Amino acid sequence: MPVEVNKELCIGCGACVGVCPVGALDFGDDGKAESNPDVCIDCGACMGTCPMEAISEKQ
Repeated sequence: MPVEVNKELCIGCGACVGVCPVGALDFGDDGKAESNPDVCIDCGACMGTCPMEAISEKQ
C-alpha cells in the first residue's frame, strides 16, 4: 500500500525525497513532501528516514 505524508508533522527537510529509490516523493507548493501513489513501491525507506515520523502507510 502506498504511503501518505502527514502535512501537519512534515517539516520539509527532504530526507524522504532523497532516500526514495523510485522518486515517488517530491516537494509540494507548500514546501512539504508529497507522495505519488502511482509510483510508490511501498518499500518503507521514507518512513524509516523521516525524523518527524510524518509518513505512514495509506489506510
